[in-house]
Amino acid sequence: MATAQKDPVLVVLQLTGGNDYLNTVIPYNNPLYQDNRKAVGIAEGDILAIDNEYGFPPYLAPLKKFWDDKKLAIMHGVGYLDSPRSHFRSMDIWHTCEADKVGTEGWLGRVVREFDPRKENVVTAVSFGPCLFRALAVPGVPVACVAGALENYGFLPNIQEPVQRKQVLERFSRMYQPIEGSGVMEYLGTTGLDSLKGADILKVAPSLYKSRVKYPNTSIASKLRGIAQVHLAGLGTRVFYCDHGSFDSHAGQNPLHAKLWTDVSEGLEAFMSDLRHHDASENVIVLMFSEFGRRVRDNGSGTDHGAAGATFVLGDRVQGGHYGEYPSLAAEHLVQGDLNPSMDFRGIYSTILDKWLKIDPVAIVNGTYEQPAFLN
Repeated sequence: MATAQKDPVLVVLQLTGGNDYLNTVIPYNNPLYQDNRKAVGIAEGDILAIDNEYGFPPYLAPLKKFWDDKKLAIMHGVGYLDSPRSHFRSMDIWHTCEADKVGTEGWLGRVVREFDPRKENVVTAVSFGPCLFRALAVPGVPVACVAGALENYGFLPNIQEPVQRKQVLERFSRMYQPIEGSGVMEYLGTTGLDSLKGADILKVAPSLYKSRVKYPNTSIASKLRGIAQVHLAGLGTRVFYCDHGSFDSHAGQNPLHAKLWTDVSEGLEAFMSDLRHHDASENVIVLMFSEFGRRVRDNGSGTDHGAAGATFVLGDRVQGGHYGEYPSLAAEHLVQGDLNPSMDFRGIYSTILDKWLKIDPVAIVNGTYEQPAFLN
């Protein structure tokens, strides 16, 4: 008997704060790298070569294993035209796919609406983090948000009597009835009760979870473990979102960058090992992005806001390798001292939507963009 094909699942890991592209995928054979990185450059003897041109810093060793297995795709020069170099505006552009105006709908919220227009499953999307990410926010689309460990998660957990609990939840929902002109209030009013129901559904996941994999004791590993718990519980969640940071390394960059990426790399290594141990990895891909890269020349201690960056996609169904061209480091090719973007981030989204989630990307990303072929 043939095994039923599992629905594809997307995990998004947001590297908040502007990850330094040059110190993550290092063009170690380019003399302009060391010329511009007198203070924060990675020593040549420490670089983990991934081919004849590029390498990882030593703290990305767990990710290099995925690269060696051809399960890690690196997208080069990712961004968009006329980067504002503002954390808030740039992240908003990545979240809404609106570069010319302020967007009102998150791209993944649109995906969830497409998957479940009648809101039959209020945990189609689950977010692990301190707040609801703009990428998931669309009025009328519920998203279950987990702020801490899943074992302690729930809304009003001390109220166990069903009638009383229902009354309190409904009262809470009525507090956030839509108010014209208020996007936040509209969102809460149209999704509040559904999102709260999601809290009750997700409570079952830890009790169903058993694993021999030991996750590191870090915040990102805790989030990834929670994602594994929900995924393995078979609750029908299609989109997961989490974040880590801040990667805003204006000063003291080297120890900060090393710690952040050590936590991400080791967390992802445990996460994928966990899924593989449960035979549950083949329908999962992980997208890692940051809102922009850093300036080419360091500032003596760190690096300032830049433009083009690197985006990563990891998974057992990913066609690993380099996609796009690493932007030139030559001074005459820089834009305000930054690497010039050569790949639009919406093309990466389009590949995931078209080839993985099987959704027409045009309406989600607001246009047609060239799709890097990291998925068959």
